[in-house]
Amino acid sequence: MNGTQNQYNVGLDKTAANFVALTPLSFLARTAAVYPDHISAVYEGRAFTWAETYARCRRFASYLAGRDIGCGDTVAAMLPNIPAMNELHFAVPMAGAVLNALNIRLDAASIAFQLDHGGAKIILVDPEFSGVIEEALTLMKGERPFVIDVDDQAYAGGKRIGELEYEAALAQGDPGFAARFPENEWDAIALSYTSGTTGNPKGVVTHHRGAYLNAVSNILAADLGQHPVYLWTLPMYHCNGWCFPWTIAATAGVNVCLRKVDPAKIFELIPKHGVTHMCGAPIVYNMLINAPEAPKGAAVRPIAGLIAGAAPPVAVLEGAERIGITLTHVYGLTEVYGPASVCAEQPGWDELPADQRAHLKRRQGVPYPLQEAVTVIDPETMHEVPRDGETIGEVMFRGNIVMKGYFKNEKATREAFAGGWFHTGDLGVLDEHGYVIIKDRSKDIIISGGENISSVEVEDVLYKHPAILFAAVVAKPDSKWGEVPCAFVELKDNARATEAEIIAFCRDQMPGFKTPKAVVFGIIPKTSTGKIQKFLLRDQVHSAKAISV
Repeated sequence: MNGTQNQYNVGLDKTAANFVALTPLSFLARTAAVYPDHISAVYEGRAFTWAETYARCRRFASYLAGRDIGCGDTVAAMLPNIPAMNELHFAVPMAGAVLNALNIRLDAASIAFQLDHGGAKIILVDPEFSGVIEEALTLMKGERPFVIDVDDQAYAGGKRIGELEYEAALAQGDPGFAARFPENEWDAIALSYTSGTTGNPKGVVTHHRGAYLNAVSNILAADLGQHPVYLWTLPMYHCNGWCFPWTIAATAGVNVCLRKVDPAKIFELIPKHGVTHMCGAPIVYNMLINAPEAPKGAAVRPIAGLIAGAAPPVAVLEGAERIGITLTHVYGLTEVYGPASVCAEQPGWDELPADQRAHLKRRQGVPYPLQEAVTVIDPETMHEVPRDGETIGEVMFRGNIVMKGYFKNEKATREAFAGGWFHTGDLGVLDEHGYVIIKDRSKDIIISGGENISSVEVEDVLYKHPAILFAAVVAKPDSKWGEVPCAFVELKDNARATEAEIIAFCRDQMPGFKTPKAVVFGIIPKTSTGKIQKFLLRDQVHSAKAISV
């Protein structure tokens, strides 16, 4: 045998019998075949089975194909967490097209940019957003997409602006339509725009393989098992709902749909449908913890929740446990399909006191089960930092759960993947066990008199104050120190606190140089996914004028 030829490759080729491109579309086909009569989705008194959902998805895919929508085409959606939004995560790729789920909080100019940049051929619109979409269409520079209305009887208001309604489009489609599985699992499945704070957002392109693997990783990381009942508090447009539309299909679960985060409604739906799992940002859980309807005592039902973002305040982790929600911290970005690392729990954590357990659980953790790596690297040397919990570097990912790249932006893609890793822009450390701990976004580190101050660390202390509901810390210019911490706080209903009281509270728990030198009271601006918009706060106190010394 030729020495250069691998004997295990001879006559052992890929065939239709032994290789199929990975795609989350296969999850829906299997579940509809195995559990056709199981409930797939519930919403406002209406329920669907998995057989019905599968047929509806094929109908709309058929309709799209009939309009010559296929490989390389973009279909946009401006919808809340309703069954149709879940269906589009299957129907659009079934036609070979790419789903662009739009942030429902965007203004008309931002939407117009994304529709132009992504080249959407069709857009589906909920009546609540018809006004902003109408305006966006007038601002577009390119060809306008065909508009389909998605009526929702649960929403009173809005108007139809489309040429067709969603159910009418379904009626035109074939329920026996053969889904177009990707020829290559590297084919794009979704286009998601980052929430850029300056300039235009970047279009993140994700593929079928990554969506499949992240959906399975969700099952393992959240211990979903089979037939979970999943409450949709996380927006489906946000990183495609962290891939959970595909995850719930894989587990033959129930999608409990919800138009908006309303604590009273949530605490009504949890016992009504037997909710077992949910996901959300710290702000969502904080709202539930502090809601008058929050359950107590015997009314508490056990729910497993994923929480994402920067290190969640200890007060949120402890408060969630009190109302029955056991949280697992995950971390990621749009570029890694949502969560791609998890604070994997170790034996013995459950026996620890609540405060110790919370401090362990707030770390960003280790790679998702099907992600290759996440670690902290010195961006200058591209070497991993020591596992000392102190040496700061940049958090980076590598593996199959990383985007294809930025749409029509090769320069940004090259920069993001420099050195063979995806650069997140988040700063962190590694502890002795190799768990990632985020210290801050690079732009959120406050440098005061030459000392680095983590805004996350200061915020965590603020959240311990009994009157504070939300907190954010940014740099404020200072003639002596260059910049100093400035705290923005939003108080709980009927709570009171003074600036002097809050500063004194912080000084009791941290070094003086880390203590906020000013406190601003009021409503803190947030994105629709619950992230605090620090760039607006920085603008308010003119952070850009600070001189780091």
